Amino acid sequence: MTEGRRYFSVRGGEWVFAVAGLPLALLGGVYALAVLYAGALLSLTVLGLPFVVAALLGARGLGALHRRLVGRLLGERVEAPAGLPRPAGAVARGRAVLTDPVAWRTLLYLVLRLPLGVLGFVAALVLPLGCGWLIGCPLWVRLLQPGPRPAIWLDAASPALGLVLLSAVPGAIRALSGANRRLARLLLGPARAQQRVRELETARATLLADNTDQLRRLERDLHDGTQARLVALAITLSLAEDALASVAGPDTGRLRTLVNRARGQTDETIAELRRLTRGIHPVALDGGLGEALPGLTATSPVPVTVRLDLRERPDPVVERAVYFCAAELLTNVAKHSGARSAGLAASAADGRVRLVVRDDGRGGAALGAGTGLTGLAERLAAVDGVLRLDSPPGGPTVVTAELPARL
Repeated sequence: MTEGRRYFSVRGGEWVFAVAGLPLALLGGVYALAVLYAGALLSLTVLGLPFVVAALLGARGLGALHRRLVGRLLGERVEAPAGLPRPAGAVARGRAVLTDPVAWRTLLYLVLRLPLGVLGFVAALVLPLGCGWLIGCPLWVRLLQPGPRPAIWLDAASPALGLVLLSAVPGAIRALSGANRRLARLLLGPARAQQRVRELETARATLLADNTDQLRRLERDLHDGTQARLVALAITLSLAEDALASVAGPDTGRLRTLVNRARGQTDETIAELRRLTRGIHPVALDGGLGEALPGLTATSPVPVTVRLDLRERPDPVVERAVYFCAAELLTNVAKHSGARSAGLAASAADGRVRLVVRDDGRGGAALGAGTGLTGLAERLAAVDGVLRLDSPPGGPTVVTAELPARL
């Protein structure tokens, strides 16, 4: 029901954008063309550079307005670009504006948006009105020219032509809306270099936070678990030493009990240490993903079919990311999906690693709905990887992770 409402709201927004967006498209297009024309004329005068600086700042403002309109009516969220640097001094600030790629790209957007705005208005309003006139053409002619008149081919052809053109209106509006979305993504968002810097900063922050959480968890486990077991083992050995040093001679029964207890405590401590080291670097990865992934799926409570095509071995950091990604996804399948079977496919070839986990569960999973998949996507971004999710209600769910084999 929610998806249906969203579908119709987006479609209605496309029509409103095509009609109501024309004045803004005209304003932006005229502004951009006037800036380019006047800037060229004034470039040889003292007013040229200050005029262009002010015009570029105005273009940024118009870009923000267009960005909000595209997000509100077309459902396309375009990330705002970085703000202008503010160096000291008027000359330095003017130079920063003149060399601002965001402002120049916004001017280009305003120029290209003008013909798209005109075409959108024609498709959304002018064309349907024209179709209505064609469909009712025989009636309009009879109203304007009363009395008997011979039948002509236009009486039969015009309604058919009007219906054909009217049926093409929704497709034209969708096509123009798609073009506006792509244009806004390309020119109104951050430049590729700026976007890459943001992604790397976010990935670095995520990686540092994740490492900090792992260290704190390891410290807590060592303090509360392993250290406590070692203290208990030390107490048991001290009691065994007291039993050996008894004045009446060693109490063999009590000594045997203490030794058995010490052996059990030693085994538990070793198992605890293995569990902790497995969280740092799984021992199974010593043999690569070809050995680690089948062993991981063997422990899943949901039957998992495994398909591997590992033609090359990725970097150790990438292997760990793929392993923990597979472990997290299989855990989600077991806990939340209600699936009866699952499949895991991994490939490594041509410098790319691809992991696909699918299940036949209830579906409905979404990025951002919880912390699990969102955190997994952020951890993959730290190694330049991406996570894609396809999980319609009723299933199946397919999660795909792609990473570079080398960092």
